[in-house]
Amino acid sequence: MTEEDALAMARETVLTLLSIAGPIMGVALTVGLIIALFQALTQLQEMTLVFVPKIAVVFASLLLFLPFMLAQMKTFFEGVADKIIGLP
Repeated sequence: MTEEDALAMARETVLTLLSIAGPIMGVALTVGLIIALFQALTQLQEMTLVFVPKIAVVFASLLLFLPFMLAQMKTFFEGVADKIIGLP
């Protein structure tokens, strides 16, 4: 395995990680911003108002994105296994 192969694998790993975690992180960020805006506009400073909706929406988005995430991981690990088999 050359340096270029190792860098390509590292790049592919990071891109796969971002494509798997990105949608969930985006949903959590959006919900957090909406709740923060709601709290600022209403001057309501209840701490449970932040956590309960965010946890519920992140859980629902995990259920929604799980097939996509599993397909991405399967494709990535199949590529890794093929590269391991092809090593001299």
